[in-house]
Amino acid sequence: MTASTTETDRVALAFSGGLDTTVCVPLLEEEYGYDEVIGVTVDVGQPDVEFAEARETADALDVQHHVVDAREEFAALCLRSVQANATYQGYPLGTALARPIIAAAIRDVAAAEDCVALAHGCTGKGNDQLRFEAVWRDTGFGVVAPVRERGLTREWENEFAAERGLPVEGGVEGRYSVDANLWSRSIEGSELEDPGTVPADDIYEWTANPGCEPELIELRFVEGRPVALDGEQHDPVTLVEILNERAGAHGVGRTDMMEDRMLGLKVRENYEHPGATVLLTAHEALEQLVLTHEERAFKSQVDQQWAHKAYQGLVDAPFVDALEAFLATTQERVTGTVTVKLEGGGCRPVARESAYAVYSERAASFDEADVGSDITQADATGVAKYHGFQSRLANRAIERGDAGGDPG
Repeated sequence: MTASTTETDRVALAFSGGLDTTVCVPLLEEEYGYDEVIGVTVDVGQPDVEFAEARETADALDVQHHVVDAREEFAALCLRSVQANATYQGYPLGTALARPIIAAAIRDVAAAEDCVALAHGCTGKGNDQLRFEAVWRDTGFGVVAPVRERGLTREWENEFAAERGLPVEGGVEGRYSVDANLWSRSIEGSELEDPGTVPADDIYEWTANPGCEPELIELRFVEGRPVALDGEQHDPVTLVEILNERAGAHGVGRTDMMEDRMLGLKVRENYEHPGATVLLTAHEALEQLVLTHEERAFKSQVDQQWAHKAYQGLVDAPFVDALEAFLATTQERVTGTVTVKLEGGGCRPVARESAYAVYSERAASFDEADVGSDITQADATGVAKYHGFQSRLANRAIERGDAGGDPG
């Protein structure tokens, strides 16, 4: 490899202790000429074992290592995503939501440590490179991406790590690329890249194969934010952790999909997201009770746009601020309780209550003769006569035309 002509100084590296970021350390020192690599691991709810691995790897590489606790900030963003019912092509946005939080934390460490550049171990094929750099660009720091810039493969990285005796971790038995945070866990790579491969059960850690007795969970929301579980209040981090455990025991929250990435590639992804699934399901059920038909119809478009920008890692874009202004108005009435049933790998709402319900039991009941508010069933006769009137006229005109007549 040919050495680059970047400045010789400190660089802050997004550091997980996995294969990509471990290999990046000697490359940044030897091929890019940086005096010192500072590893930064950002806590967004990963398992404790990952921090232990990152620390051990950093020690073995003689790298200064920072761990930044961003769990509360990340959990707050996850709950913002609940208000927007945010999913991308059917799954909750865990990795996508975490990346801007992680990128901002690394930027702040870099500033405090007088770094001149920021580095990541993302490939040139994925989404994370774009999410990191959306935060890092225009900050005054240089941006370095050794894996992308040198076209490295995991095979090359494994060989390089073996030659150098580098300590590496790569997921289950080293076969997969695994990313976990408070909101979701993703598993990709190796034989999973073949869409025809049925995944082995050992790829899952958060979700068990369904088999538990059904369980009811009651969630209370205040202005679209979950605040209590079965009558007990919890902070956002704890609430999601509890739901991950309880819903995961029922196999809730598995996704196996073909995902369309930002660069146009279609990839096979596996996800686990039990807590997120429960919260999104319950929140949408409450919205169905308290929002009008027009609000729900338009909000579905806003939700989709919010999720799309979040997938891109652009949650701080002015467009998102505008979307959230609408969301904030709708969420003022999304207060109440929802009971969901966890059963056989599924989560479904089975009860909901709210003081803001746009619902009249008397009006909807088949056992009541009158609708209420001076409206009777008979009043619907006129509506029924006009309903579809224009379509019926159009069909008659078409029939006359088909018969060779003059529609006029």
